[in-house]
Amino acid sequence: MKASLRSASMVVGAAAVLALTTACGQGNTTTPAAAAQNVGATAAVGDGSNGAGATASTGAGNGYGADGQSTASPAEPAGELAVVDNPDLGKVLTDGSGLTLYRFDADTANPPKSNCDGDCATTWPPVPADDATAGAGIDKALLGEVTRADGTKQLTVGGWPAYRYAKDVNAGDVNGQGVGGKWYALAPTGKKATLASLPGLSTRKDPKLGEIIVDKNGMTVYRFLKDKAWPKSVSNCTGACLEKWPAVGPVAESDTKGVKKKGLMPFTRPDGVKQMTVNCWPIYTFSGDKAAGDTNGQGVGGTWYAVSPEGKPVGAS
Repeated sequence: MKASLRSASMVVGAAAVLALTTACGQGNTTTPAAAAQNVGATAAVGDGSNGAGATASTGAGNGYGADGQSTASPAEPAGELAVVDNPDLGKVLTDGSGLTLYRFDADTANPPKSNCDGDCATTWPPVPADDATAGAGIDKALLGEVTRADGTKQLTVGGWPAYRYAKDVNAGDVNGQGVGGKWYALAPTGKKATLASLPGLSTRKDPKLGEIIVDKNGMTVYRFLKDKAWPKSVSNCTGACLEKWPAVGPVAESDTKGVKKKGLMPFTRPDGVKQMTVNCWPIYTFSGDKAAGDTNGQGVGGTWYAVSPEGKPVGAS
């Protein structure tokens, strides 16, 4: 009797393995060699319908990320500027205390002019020019100053006025990167520090969520608990939902790093568009994430969660 039960169990187990094998297709060998792309159009953050709403993060509206909670910071001296290697942004300029320096797209460099005053200057304190000196790896000829509307002298780098960010509290923080689509860390040349080249899908260590998957732009990747992975991949995010949660397009297996290979392939949505899966689960980004490293979609509606390297929803109960 026990042998019969064991045999039956083995049959059931084999059937389950077969279902898993065929759930996402016949294999990964035909995966298009394309980088991750967002299929859905980005839209404004909604009211939570279809599990798709969330509160917006910094950077919306005014372009400088002020949220009414920042308090004015004293104009700390710049000190000796330094160059640090950021794992995501490459070489980034910091002040003598190790705080990241930023530039504002609404400013001009030729001639230098700051267009950040009032509340903007509270959130983004201008860096004083008085005592700024060039450390190793910095061309001192690129350092200059601009006179602000209040008569104070602000440091410029390559002509661009330099700022700190009120929400950077520790040396090396880059919380201001990409805020409002207008604020960027300064490279030693005065140019924008931009994301280093990333694979189509890779992982990063989030301080709260642990190891999670990100796309080629460093944006957090999410799973929708209402989707299905077996017996075949099914996305239940359509219409307005898909606008808020853009589907991640096909990524070649060879264009991934740190992501478990099992079930790593695209499937075809009902509209004919191909969407990437991890462990057979459809994956998305979130329009409410404004900069690399944002995780504003985490837990939205109790149905949206960041994705672990194994394809599991991080933090889902």
